Amino acid sequence: MAFDYGLRQIGVATGNCLLGTSQPLTVLKARDGIPNWDDIEKLLREWQPDVLVVGLPLNMDGSVSKLSQRAEKFARRLHGRFGLPVDMADERLSSFEAKSQQRERGHRGDYKASPVDSQAAELILHTWLAERDSARPS
Repeated sequence: MAFDYGLRQIGVATGNCLLGTSQPLTVLKARDGIPNWDDIEKLLREWQPDVLVVGLPLNMDGSVSKLSQRAEKFARRLHGRFGLPVDMADERLSSFEAKSQQRERGHRGDYKASPVDSQAAELILHTWLAERDSARPS
């Protein structure tokens, strides 16, 4: 399960490590980056993931940003609350790519009506799965 961390919304996606597939799931509301932890617990109970992946919003030059520090804190809290392993994944341009994909499908840019956060989470997970598979010995 992957999370696209944000201060007002957190996108969630799920996937299958064996099949290498991923899909957008939902968008959770957050207040100053703090989600309703009960909502996350419900998702974890329903989907029973083996690992959690949190997008790391680094600056374009690879340096740490204030938001990436908050995403790392969110990841530590996920691990602390639920005891699941958590991986961080570089998510530079994932939201930009998700918006581009929405435009290609005919959306007119009303991202409030159709937020891209779960699609960004899916892109984060898809990339993480691909990198994980390429790192495995043949």
